[in-house]
Amino acid sequence: MSSMLARKSIIPEEYVLARIAAENLRKPRVRPNIRKSRFIAKNGACNVAHKNIREQGRFLQDIFTTLVDLKWRHTVVIFTMSFLCSWLLFAMIWWLVAFAHGDLDIREGLPQPAPCVTEVTSFTAAFLFSIEVQVTIGFGGRMMTEECLLAISLLIMQNIVGLIINAVMLGCIFMKTAQSHRRAETLIFSRQAVIAVRNGKLCFMFRVGDLRKSMIISASLRIQVIRKTVTPEGEVIPIHQIDIPVENSMESNNIFLVAPLIISHVIDKRSPLYEVSASDLSTQDLEVIVILEGVVETTGITTQARTSYITEEILWGHRFVSVVTEEDGIYSVDYSKFGNTVKVAAPQCSARELDEKPSILIQTLQKSELSHQNSLRKRNSMRRNNSMRRNNSMRRNNSGLIVPKVQFMGPEQNKCSMDT
Repeated sequence: MSSMLARKSIIPEEYVLARIAAENLRKPRVRPNIRKSRFIAKNGACNVAHKNIREQGRFLQDIFTTLVDLKWRHTVVIFTMSFLCSWLLFAMIWWLVAFAHGDLDIREGLPQPAPCVTEVTSFTAAFLFSIEVQVTIGFGGRMMTEECLLAISLLIMQNIVGLIINAVMLGCIFMKTAQSHRRAETLIFSRQAVIAVRNGKLCFMFRVGDLRKSMIISASLRIQVIRKTVTPEGEVIPIHQIDIPVENSMESNNIFLVAPLIISHVIDKRSPLYEVSASDLSTQDLEVIVILEGVVETTGITTQARTSYITEEILWGHRFVSVVTEEDGIYSVDYSKFGNTVKVAAPQCSARELDEKPSILIQTLQKSELSHQNSLRKRNSMRRNNSMRRNNSMRRNNSGLIVPKVQFMGPEQNKCSMDT
């Protein structure tokens, strides 16, 4: 509107330009947040793409693992084609044996020599006989004779090849159905990790649990921090893996995963999070990877479950709520509260500053205690005020319901009042 008026010379052009500039300054410029690529997804999948692999023949040298790693649709196609191709190949050989021996020349009125295989007079019959030999199905119409030594050798060869194909393909199907990562689907991790004070020290914590009743034997847990680092020589390491210790009361690193556990890592001098404060956490380019390994109790297969936490998924000053309660002598686990956290008092400084100045932790705890007492006082005062208001409202209601007293007078009293 102002530009139209400026064209008509009603408003000066300088005023219009200044107003347009002010409107442009008022509009906030929001830059899109570039999301960091994570090395391990939340479901445990590795976010790595292998490109430009020149030595493709190495995959064929380990053909069984290659078949197991294929997708199900490819495995089913290979499973079907392996049997069909073997049946067709040996059907062709059986047909050639019958053709060479003269079993296909049927002449009426002439005596026929003993065939190598009875009732094999066409390629279709040879194909059916090939299926009967390899899958050991005999219908009684086609059978071997002792006429041809070549046919007997071919029968032995097809049986051996059929057993090899059955062993490889059935073993591949079994391994695909009993893969270890299937068991890892019921091993769950909390969606978020927390940093809070435990036993007087800052700790990085997360929760892990098992949904099945069958246990994971010799379960061990490892934590790694992956970050991009630059060496003093100027070498850039895009994926630098740093192992960090896990606080465990047992001498071995095994955990007894019968109920959800909170895994804790003490942030000390050995930790990569030693110099990270609450304000610096969002600017850190790091990813915490959790790896849980163990043996499945029912199958004896080693399984591995993985997850990761980036800086946006780490809550500073929070603590996991309890999910285990005792009910009628049985420990009950409420998985609806598995990832729930509650905010607690925690110093906003790094673990290094906390070690240098232990008084920061004392002051933080004192402030939290005072705030807790103040909140309790406010709650008590509010409860008192509410109770007083309820009592006053009840009194008012009762006073409105009071019935006035009625005095009945006798006849003598009425007479006295009339005399007066």
